[in-house]
Amino acid sequence: MTALLEKNLELAMEQQQLKRILEAALLAAAQPLSLPHMTALFVEPEVPSHEDLARALEQLGEECADRGIELKEVASGFRFQVRQDVNSWIARLWTERQTKYSRALLETLALIAYRQPITRGEIEQIRGVAVSTNIVKTLEEREWIRVVGYRDVPGKPELFGTTKSFLDYFALKSLDELPALAEIRDVEDFDAQLTLGPAAPADSGEDDTDTEEQPQARETAADADPSAENDGPDNPVTQAAAAADSAAPEQTA
Repeated sequence: MTALLEKNLELAMEQQQLKRILEAALLAAAQPLSLPHMTALFVEPEVPSHEDLARALEQLGEECADRGIELKEVASGFRFQVRQDVNSWIARLWTERQTKYSRALLETLALIAYRQPITRGEIEQIRGVAVSTNIVKTLEEREWIRVVGYRDVPGKPELFGTTKSFLDYFALKSLDELPALAEIRDVEDFDAQLTLGPAAPADSGEDDTDTEEQPQARETAADADPSAENDGPDNPVTQAAAAADSAAPEQTA
């Protein structure tokens, strides 16, 4: 009986140490940590099982229940992040000018997220105007979209899809967690801008006209000016991007 108690105590101490190591690693890491990344922190014979890792992560999550941070699983792994209900206070730590993106960029991003894989021409057909090269470039530089293939039609147009970085930023584990369009239409308040920290004006993607687009339809004034309202706040595509952005909390690391 004594040997059994000692064994249980040893296992409990090992689990507590594992939890402390994972907590420190998650706080120190600049990116989300996947289970393989966590396993790589250990060497034989101390490598924990996946069950032990899962148990330790579950305990860490439970211990954050009444705290200002939460343990969140996103596409790339696990991370600690600021809870949404205290995010407005924490955001004041960063006083730099935040980049505002045009409605055209938001709609393009939302269409790629909800209709992927999708070509640039298909985006233009849905929106009714040309997609500026600057918009695609901005989204690719943010590593939110990438070319995932080519449509089997004449010209082989590129097919765009979202990335893990897109899911990580919006605190999503998979595309299945995107809000349904039916839910988005019920959103009363939305702010059609992405707060991504400081960025040079050239990278903002707000200029939605491009000399390369001459053969195609020109952008409307609302596409060039993010404050223009000709599409209206009831546009579900724009609301999709805005609602997703409002659910993106600050990361602690």
